[in-house]
Amino acid sequence: MRIAVIGKGNIGGTLGSKWRAAGHEVVYGARDGSGQGPGGAPVRSIGEALKDAEVVLLAVPGQAVPDVVNEQGAALAGKVVIDAVNRMGAPEPDSRALIAAAAPSARYVRAFNSLGWENFADPVAGANLFFAADPEARAAAEELISAVGLEPAFVGDATATATVDALLPLWFALVSQNGGNRKVALRMVR
Repeated sequence: MRIAVIGKGNIGGTLGSKWRAAGHEVVYGARDGSGQGPGGAPVRSIGEALKDAEVVLLAVPGQAVPDVVNEQGAALAGKVVIDAVNRMGAPEPDSRALIAAAAPSARYVRAFNSLGWENFADPVAGANLFFAADPEARAAAEELISAVGLEPAFVGDATATATVDALLPLWFALVSQNGGNRKVALRMVR
């Protein structure tokens, strides 16, 4: 897949590196827009990064989401958009409504927001990543979650973002109860 990772911090950099190592074509989109990013992928302006992408990972600080989404709405149209941002303090922690307003034809995925980046860099064996997705985006999401080394656990379509988001306070509580160890993950037992 051709993936534009918007943001090259811990989440974006870790996922972009993993996906590139798995054989996907990754480019980072950032304000500085030049050079080489994590894992050796090129860094371009956000608009340039989005141009040829099939999938977009949104991994910017929560306060930056409205500007990025509003400025790039046309470029997000028709693409799978993975929302990994937790907009702490906002009425909704996800960016689904913002993305839908700016790019109604984008195919939304809520994933990579309920575990710390350490779990993407070095996944705990058998750990799940719970996600919600538009039906047309589910297969891409499952492939990219698997490429990171986690087991995809689908909880419902894009309207199930609150279910995914409910795992974040649970993860925070588990980290706290384990002395701040962020290498805590969740697993569904069948």
